[in-house]
Formats: sequence, C-alpha cells, structure tokens
Amino acid sequence: MQPAPGDVLRRVLRLSRVNGWSVAIFAGLCSGVSLVFGDLVGCIVGLLVTLGGALEVAGHRRLTRRDANGMTLLVRSQLLVLGVIWAYALPRLLSFDAGYLETEAIPNLRQMLAASGADLDALLAQSGLDVHQVVPLVHLFFVALYGSVMLTTLIYQGGLALYYRRRRAAIEAALRAPPFIASAGPDSPASGEYTI
Repeated sequence: MQPAPGDVLRRVLRLSRVNGWSVAIFAGLCSGVSLVFGDLVGCIVGLLVTLGGALEVAGHRRLTRRDANGMTLLVRSQLLVLGVIWAYALPRLLSFDAGYLETEAIPNLRQMLAASGADLDALLAQSGLDVHQVVPLVHLFFVALYGSVMLTTLIYQGGLALYYRRRRAAIEAALRAPPFIASAGPDSPASGEYTI
C-alpha cells in the first residue's frame, strides 16, 4: 500500500531539514579546521560540501512554500556532495606512492623518533613487524580509508538522491492538494505552509 502524498511530503520535509542542516554544519566545521591547519584543498572540499547541505536546506524551504522545484534542489544537493567527495577521494586513492614511503617518509619518521630517544625498528619489532612490512599495511589502510569513504558516500548520498527523485510525483500531488488547515489553534501552521 502506497503512503498518502501528504505523508510522503512530511517525511521528505523532515529528512531534508535534518540532513541538510547536519551536512552544512559538519562540513562547515571541517572546512574551518582545514583552514586553521593550512589545508586549502580540504577547506575548499568542506565549503563545497557545505554548499550541498545549503542546497538541501533551500530545497526544503521551497517545499514548505509549496514549490515542487524544491525536489530538484534536494536531488542536486546529494549529487553535489557525492561528486565532491569522489573528486577528492579518488585521486588520493590512486596516488599511493610506496617509493616515497620507503625513501622519504619512513627515514624521516626514524629521524624524528631518534631525536626523541625512540627507535623505530625496536618499536616495530615489539609489534612483530619490520620496516618492509609497514608499506603494505599503510597501503591497506590507505585503500580501506578512501575506499570506505567513497562507498559510504555512494550508498548514502546516491541513495538519498534516488529517494528524493522517486518521491517527486507524490510530492507534486501533495502540493497540488489544498493545504491542510487544522482547527484554529495557537499551534496551527500558516496557510500554505507545511511544518514538522
């Protein structure tokens, strides 16, 4: 049994408000942290993801004003976030450089630890590893990190884009219907607006 268009509208409004603000606030904070640490690329990625959250909030607001074009913004917001995350993560996933790790990063780490009185080889030996086993482990971590970020984004943002897209007809039907006006009371919504 299909849910009533009004119920679909209420669910979409609730979801888009919570998700849009969550994405915008979290990405905005991450962008600020990246800026503090001098990571310009991270800051730009954070700002673009924040824009995706803001688009979702704007779509939500259009729907509360009975404008069905808000659904277009909801879908585009998810595709923007998905595209930005993939554009950031995919090059990093493909850029793993084992040679750099062996010739630059590990020797630098060894010198830093030696300056503080620690021995990298002894630390690794305590874990049952040697330097040559570190590179494959770092590569595995690298793939797991960026791969999981990409997969999670594909499932979540891609799934939300499909969810919003498939509910467009029900939303349009709900918005064509006359607005529900509850009995006159202090908490009833203004005519023509849906509130959650």
